[in-house]
Amino acid sequence: MPALDGVRVLDMTQYEAGTSCTQALAWFGADVVKVEAPEYGDPGRGVGRSANKDYSAYFCAWNANKRSLALDLRSAEGHRLFMRLVPKFDVFVENYGPGVVERLDIGYDKLKAANPGLIYARIKGFGVTGRYAGFRSMDMVAQAAAGAFSITGEADGPPMMPGPTTGDSGTGVQAAMSILAAYIQRLRSGEGQEIELSMQEAMAYYVRTRAYIGSAWGTKATPRSGNAGGLPPVNIYPCKPFGPNDYIYLMPVNQDHWDGLCAAIDRADLLIDERFASTRGRIENGATLYEEVASFTRAHTKYEAMETIAAAGVPCSACLDTGELHHDRHLCERGFVHEMELPVHGKVPMLGFAPRLSASRVEMQRPPRLGEHTDEVLAAELGLGDNELASLREAGVIGDAARFA
Repeated sequence: MPALDGVRVLDMTQYEAGTSCTQALAWFGADVVKVEAPEYGDPGRGVGRSANKDYSAYFCAWNANKRSLALDLRSAEGHRLFMRLVPKFDVFVENYGPGVVERLDIGYDKLKAANPGLIYARIKGFGVTGRYAGFRSMDMVAQAAAGAFSITGEADGPPMMPGPTTGDSGTGVQAAMSILAAYIQRLRSGEGQEIELSMQEAMAYYVRTRAYIGSAWGTKATPRSGNAGGLPPVNIYPCKPFGPNDYIYLMPVNQDHWDGLCAAIDRADLLIDERFASTRGRIENGATLYEEVASFTRAHTKYEAMETIAAAGVPCSACLDTGELHHDRHLCERGFVHEMELPVHGKVPMLGFAPRLSASRVEMQRPPRLGEHTDEVLAAELGLGDNELASLREAGVIGDAARFA
């Protein structure tokens, strides 16, 4: 059975920080009902300058395995219906801007009164206390505030925006872990609780290695090092046919790795070359050593170089681009890539979820259209009939799922 079979989540999240949290719970088997405004839904539905404004690829990335309930909480009737749903769920998650849930009158105290066992999770850019609590945040704002920009970029260049969106999704995974911890505690105590995460603080978790190694307990800043993320010959190396992502990243960090690299590229002579015989020598002659290694990689594709060097026990990888991820042979063989038929997009490869539990399996379900499950949820949870649903729809309290049929 799914690990979280029977766990029920009211999802009032948008964009990525909250949606990544609830999708992680859904991938473990939780029943996630995404509550969205009937007019436009999660703003992430339109991200990416796509002609489609309700079902973007970005939205699909973070909302598989959920159901969508289009409900206007700004209306008195919509708010009343929402409060009737609260006692039927275990978890509530939101990541709106500062003050939004308070204006909607769905703060923790309000929902706790309706459901004392509720686990109420909220994700904010800078938390709900402190001098920055009222500031808005997005992924890269959190990364800038947590030091990630400062350690990314060339040594002689400015701070640089990192590629991965860990400010959002990294916070979301920590939120999901916190919810699971609170759920286990509730099994023992019977009590719910409020969970609060600051994206700045969550992101700081992912930079702590560089922060601790290079900042001398906060007395200086860890320097940027570009792709030379260690002692030579750690670096990226060009490969044929020399496209923008035709590189391999090598990370030999000990003597066994160095020996294996020299054997893999058929350069045993480097092992006895006085310039490279010691770590200090490799540092002092780093530019020359780089060219010696690059002479091998330039003669091979990044996949050929990777398979040859990795087979010798050297940590390395081809620098896969985001297009290649969707079709990578290894990821496909492991079942990480799922072929799915989606509305609007047709048959597409969807990237999966890393955790694999031997006694729990959840099939990937396509992301929902806006309000697709409105009637289904309200009928099952609140017993509303067709006439009531039609009246609510006519009044604009709920969305029209029929338009996506």
